[in-house]
Amino acid sequence: MDIRKIKKLIDLMIESDLQAIEVKEGDQSIALTRRSPAPIQMGVAAMPAPSAESAPKAKTPRGVVETSPMVGVYYAAPSPGEAPFVQVGQTVSAGDTLGIIEAMKIMNPIEATQSGVIEEILVKNGEVIEFGQPLFRYRA
Repeated sequence: MDIRKIKKLIDLMIESDLQAIEVKEGDQSIALTRRSPAPIQMGVAAMPAPSAESAPKAKTPRGVVETSPMVGVYYAAPSPGEAPFVQVGQTVSAGDTLGIIEAMKIMNPIEATQSGVIEEILVKNGEVIEFGQPLFRYRA
């Protein structure tokens, strides 16, 4: 496929705010996927002091949240019957595979954006997930 066509597809993705696109021309095909720019940092927001009459509020979880860069089906392991890529309590490094999202028959690895310890896996194996949906929470 001509590089100019690929650049036009990338421009189209940016202009239309698409996260993934797949194009087939005869026996050639290309699939492009955009990644989210950075993980979402979660912390405790500045809030007014609670009054004596108000009920205690739950703390906002701290840590890094990895979100889905696309719509698809989440898989925790490389194939059925194999061990999952990550488990709660496991230390991961930036670039480690955390799971896979199947979109348009393409398996897309979800990689850690930074190092940390997995504190929570927020989705289940085989679950259909949405763009921007939180997938993992870990302590950096």
